[in-house]
Amino acid sequence: MVCAGLLALALGAPASSAAASAAGADLRTLAERSDFVRTGRYDETIALCRAFAERHPRSVRCGEFGRTPEGRPMQVLIVSRSGALDAEAAHARRLPVVLVQGGIHAGEIDGKDAGFLALRQMLEDGAAGDALDRLVLVFVPVFNVDGHERFGRWNRPNQRGPEAMGWRTTAQNLNLNRDYAKADAPEMQAMLRLIGAWDPILIVDLHVTDGAQFEHDVSIQIEPLRAGDAALRTLGRELQAGVLERLREQGSLPLPFYPSFVVEDDPASGFVDNVAPPRFSHGYPLLRNRFGMLVETHSWKPYPQRVRITRNTILAVVERSARDGARWRAAADAADAAAAALGGTEIALDYAASERTRDIAFRGYAYTREPSALSGALVTRYDETRPQIWQLPLRDDVQPRTQVLAPRGGYWVPAAEAAWMREKLDLHGIAYRVTSEARHEIEAEVFDATDATFSAQPVEGRQRLEVQGTWQARRVDLAAGALFVPIAQAKSRLVVALLEPAAPDSFLAWGWFNRAFERKEYMEDYVAEEVGREMMQDPAVAAAFTRRLAEDPAFARDPAARLEFFHRRHASWDSRYRRYPVLRSASVPR
Repeated sequence: MVCAGLLALALGAPASSAAASAAGADLRTLAERSDFVRTGRYDETIALCRAFAERHPRSVRCGEFGRTPEGRPMQVLIVSRSGALDAEAAHARRLPVVLVQGGIHAGEIDGKDAGFLALRQMLEDGAAGDALDRLVLVFVPVFNVDGHERFGRWNRPNQRGPEAMGWRTTAQNLNLNRDYAKADAPEMQAMLRLIGAWDPILIVDLHVTDGAQFEHDVSIQIEPLRAGDAALRTLGRELQAGVLERLREQGSLPLPFYPSFVVEDDPASGFVDNVAPPRFSHGYPLLRNRFGMLVETHSWKPYPQRVRITRNTILAVVERSARDGARWRAAADAADAAAAALGGTEIALDYAASERTRDIAFRGYAYTREPSALSGALVTRYDETRPQIWQLPLRDDVQPRTQVLAPRGGYWVPAAEAAWMREKLDLHGIAYRVTSEARHEIEAEVFDATDATFSAQPVEGRQRLEVQGTWQARRVDLAAGALFVPIAQAKSRLVVALLEPAAPDSFLAWGWFNRAFERKEYMEDYVAEEVGREMMQDPAVAAAFTRRLAEDPAFARDPAARLEFFHRRHASWDSRYRRYPVLRSASVPR
């Protein structure tokens, strides 16, 4: 359920004395006042949020949309001159909503200072013209608030400025930009509720790169562009091209892809582009038929330059959103309707660039690669006084890698898994039904894994799981309280991404079902020996065993595997072992 506070964010109209004091309040950040040497602590964000709302009560509301694990408020500013300062009013008037967030990685804090700068200039200096009359801007200055307050001078050793900054991860050491799909962090759960309440047509996530040194100063990535609804891809391509062109006009050297080398620290290896999976901020919205944009200023550019470029990007996005937002909304509505009809069709689970390359002229610096006496490996050293054009290969022919035929009806989630699954589905705004009665002998598809591989190391505090197997038709029983998740809904792509076992960010892949792939009951070896001898009396079993010995040397060398051959054929074998608890249905239950 969406918290009412997200739909009607305070502050209310200030008293006259507050309004008088607000008129003289300084809306500049510490960054701006220090010529972008320093950035402020989070108490400044709280104070500025209130000050903007007090100075501009008809255009700004300041509110709290969640609390962090360490108890800090998560601040959001709602900005519009349209009069629609709550979600219900914005929806009723069909205004485009744009969500801009800074500080998801709190050491990469350009977005906070640039956002407040752009906001003041739009409200007081005429920046972006009348754009705020035609849209609603939802601005989250700092997403990772607890990380922001883990403040230090060397939190980003690969970044030029500010003087001190926050930390990449949360107080729980979670990377929020790996959490959109699994939604483990309380901060992400709050963000998903905010997204659910406002339904932004575009989410803009403001970052700073890691990596090499070169002249390019910002990259702009967007989806849908290579994935998702076809009409939205066309609009996404137009949006990216328009923002890139605007940045070029303002003196930037923008890129349409993230500049990370194929081989780390080796410029000659070139670049590869891809579609981000839904754990990422710009890979998640496309599954909701909305736009996601990743902005990455270059970490080796000075902080004043990075803030200026981020400010320019925000204004470019706001201007285009005001101009084209109504068209985007109409296309998103059509995409929602089309997505509800994807049952029985192929849906891509992930993407990869082909081996096809094209050469690009990339503006780098002269560099050398020499053996290091410290690491023993080659080390790259750049000379920023000698700009150089690199001719590099770029692999950007991105195609679906894994596709699945979506069920015609939907997915069943058994009652034993329903409680936590309901919480996740609610966060993502996915529709489902709860069954009140048990069901017997229903037709469904079950997924039995032929192989299951657990990650050797934890990832984001979870042990990931990869499975191989196929869906097979079966008749199954379901207890009362099971959930049915229909495919016929606007978020069908997101449903598939979360519930298909082969999807890279499915609940299964993130370890929510690991216990179903753990063996819990055994047959003693001496019992299995007796069972096996009896089974060998069956010519079919004996032939299968002999053939397996001849064809599979690893099996032949493994005493446990040889005995398991017979246990699997015995009535005591656990039929649920390695069976994915979620089922597929070709029909919608009555």
